Amino acid sequence: MEKPTSRWRHRLPRTPGRWAAVVAALAVLVGAGTWTAAAADDDGKPSVHRQDRMMKMNGVSVDTSYFTTGGGERRPAVLIGHGFGGSKNDVRAQAEKLAADGYAVMTWSARGFGRTTGEITLNAPDAEVKDVSGLIDWLAQRPEVELDAKGDPRVGVTGASYGGAISLLAAGHDDRVDAIAPVISYWNLADALFPNGVFKKLWAGIFVSSGGGCERFSKQLCAMYERVAVNGKPDAAARRLLTERSPEAVADRIDVPALIVQGQSDSLFPLGQSDAMAKAVKANGAPVSVDWIAGGHDGGDDEGDRVQGRVGDWFDRYLKDHKGADTGPGFRVTRTGGVDSTDGAALKRGASSATYPGLTSGGRKIPLTGAGQPPGAGPQGITPGGQDAPAAGGQDDSSAGGQGDSSAGGQGGGGRSAAAGGSTQTFRNPAGANPPSISAVPGVGGGLSQLSSLGVGFSLDFPGQYARFESAPLDGTVHVTGSPTVRVNVEADRGDAVLFGKVYDVSPDGKQQVLPSQLVAPYRITPGEQGKPVELTLPAVDHEVEAGHRLRLVLSATDLAYASPAEPATYTVSLDGPLTVPTAPAVRTAAATLPWWTWGLPAAALVIAAVLLLTARRRTATPVPDPALADVPLQITDLSKKYAKSSDRYAVRDLGFRVEKGQVLGLLGPNGAGKTTTLRMLMGLITPDAGEIRVFGHAIRPGAPVLSRVGSFVEGAGFLPHLSGRSNLELYWQATGRPAEDAHIDEALEIAGLGDALARAVRTYSQGMRQRLAIAQAMLGMPDLLILDEPTNGLDPPQIREMRDVMIRYAAGGRTVIVSSHLLSEVEQSCTHLVVMDRGQLVQAGPVAEITGSGDMLLVTTEGEVPEAVVEKVAQLPGIGSAVPLDEGHGLLVRLDGATAAQLVSELVRLDVPVTGVGPHRRLEDAFLTLISQGSA
Repeated sequence: MEKPTSRWRHRLPRTPGRWAAVVAALAVLVGAGTWTAAAADDDGKPSVHRQDRMMKMNGVSVDTSYFTTGGGERRPAVLIGHGFGGSKNDVRAQAEKLAADGYAVMTWSARGFGRTTGEITLNAPDAEVKDVSGLIDWLAQRPEVELDAKGDPRVGVTGASYGGAISLLAAGHDDRVDAIAPVISYWNLADALFPNGVFKKLWAGIFVSSGGGCERFSKQLCAMYERVAVNGKPDAAARRLLTERSPEAVADRIDVPALIVQGQSDSLFPLGQSDAMAKAVKANGAPVSVDWIAGGHDGGDDEGDRVQGRVGDWFDRYLKDHKGADTGPGFRVTRTGGVDSTDGAALKRGASSATYPGLTSGGRKIPLTGAGQPPGAGPQGITPGGQDAPAAGGQDDSSAGGQGDSSAGGQGGGGRSAAAGGSTQTFRNPAGANPPSISAVPGVGGGLSQLSSLGVGFSLDFPGQYARFESAPLDGTVHVTGSPTVRVNVEADRGDAVLFGKVYDVSPDGKQQVLPSQLVAPYRITPGEQGKPVELTLPAVDHEVEAGHRLRLVLSATDLAYASPAEPATYTVSLDGPLTVPTAPAVRTAAATLPWWTWGLPAAALVIAAVLLLTARRRTATPVPDPALADVPLQITDLSKKYAKSSDRYAVRDLGFRVEKGQVLGLLGPNGAGKTTTLRMLMGLITPDAGEIRVFGHAIRPGAPVLSRVGSFVEGAGFLPHLSGRSNLELYWQATGRPAEDAHIDEALEIAGLGDALARAVRTYSQGMRQRLAIAQAMLGMPDLLILDEPTNGLDPPQIREMRDVMIRYAAGGRTVIVSSHLLSEVEQSCTHLVVMDRGQLVQAGPVAEITGSGDMLLVTTEGEVPEAVVEKVAQLPGIGSAVPLDEGHGLLVRLDGATAAQLVSELVRLDVPVTGVGPHRRLEDAFLTLISQGSA
């Protein structure tokens, strides 16, 4: 198939003579790699094979996985990058799906993450970006990968956040990249972390701590972060350092089809970052489509299945050249409104337009008047009596709807401060910038963002620390899509003025105000800019303001997520014009489809109502406790759960097993085995279709009281990085509403083994320390049953060993631990019992020794450490496949290859090896793969 010759492919070569150097630049393989077969999908797609291998390139060892299906036909390739702090394992499911759909897919762990060596350089061109070019070199040598020219594979790149940025950078630095799909990513990292000259301190701290601490970064980056964190103010050198390794640095070179997915609930990489991406790629002549999803770095719905489906369609069109592939509209946004009464989920609908409208389309001018702050008002959003403070001076009487040519508050003229009703307001930046206003809070902000999308507001603006301006009640609904703007005059009595702008949606009675997506826009206004009009661009949002509501502009002196000047100062602010809100008139919301019974016969509606009533009664009827199981931590009986919208496909089917006190149970299975679904049912998050779960004899239902005896660590924990470890735990326990004496914080911390680190801020913790703090949080109250999902993700070997000791110590007190993990060697060493699942069904359950105790591996124990020279002699004996010393040194693992156990013992005696015991041993990995292959047969 010929490569499309559209103009976005016509680029000057940037690396002359590169093709001659391809072979020299190929990665040197460390070891032969490992092939693993993944089961075929239920829809009949071919089996996907995974090859894991370490590649030596550019001075580091890169941990990679390669996914393909059988067959000799050539196919396009896709590279998938992972998010910051993660590894290649995070994108395995997406890789397997794309491979099953006919792509050769490669994933890898970036420098400093997973098993890949090297320092984190934040996608530097001569480091992480160069590594991607090395991966493309390797793909070009694969016989199953489609080529556009010698050394030039047909390849696309996708990934989320950090992985999304590498897709943009790869397209800018390597002209072999043919299509990209960055998700919730950044265009300029300096703009993201230092927006308008203000330091985003909480997110920056999380960024560093999730990378394993400053010492894991290159020295240049570490020094830059520490300098800015101490000063609280980014300098030109810091901006330059981050900009030069951002996609913006190669903006003129990114000229391939780009699907840009960005999150609305995202205070780290807000919608303005994707706006800059779209404009740059479009200016280079390449096709662009923009998709605003409901979630983002602050949480919410990431719409994973829909997004991955759209990425697949995008690559089908621009890598496979399928002209009929549905790449979707030029712009799509997910809109949220209301709650589904059946499952409590937010209702979502897509809105779209043929082209991306940008952030300023359809601007509507809405006059504002000074609202002031009434005496004695409490923090905005939590005023006395739970009501919002009324506007000072009474209601604005400009014509409803806020038309640009209407007078405001009886003021005359347009465009001047008076036209905006711009009474001058004075407020203070407090000493030490405390207490700060609160908007988005990384770590817990996801919940706030979701609440704001449902019309429930939470915000704190302290009296005397902000200026406030309001519109008249709107005479009609206004749907804001983009970034509102406003011109203001600002003066400070000393130095820079640092302000945080936000626009609230205020209910008619003033009792409720909503900050869309909990977003604010920071601004640093220097003395040279003060005293004259400055245009502020406020956060980009998609939010509907209903008729009768008012818009409220707040300019605050502080915000918890950002660094404000420590010295006290007085700010004076007045408006210099109306608030302009973009409405994107070309964007149309899809019509809501009505279920048939809303217009069916009344008799049918009655039947449905009766059925729902009966099933609801059945669901709410809770079985009585079983006294015979009162001391049994967990018993699962005939548990089944079907996939959503499926009548015959099961996520879990007829599952049953029992866990006793004091056990550490490992829950194992390949991706898609049903482990996560089982754990979610166990924690009462979803309801099984059949069967039951009993914890200490009580049937599990959402909110069941017995769940107070269950602690869980699933998908990480959100901590406030500026607080100490102990303060984070105390704050978490307070939120449960349970008595402080029931927390047993000291006991949980002793098991977690954090020591003196408890008094330090969490932002200084290594990844291993954060994981142990998360485990300690799960242990609060000392639950009798502890559930841990992938507790060793992102940890290095010493940290993994520490986590293993934590689990063993916890169970030693008579409690029970259930751990789901992909690290089979760790499960083998830390667990007493196993449950192996495949395709939703139980494959085997029992003690670890029982499951691993067969095969051709023998465990030889010795009195002392076996010298390396003797180990080599044993490995070279006839009939011996290999001999490996145990980690602790007192013994060997010997694989027989024709010899018998008796012959091995005879040879060991001849070699003067002080043998104390010989017995069968099979690695858990071997047993696991055998069980899974048998279950798939």
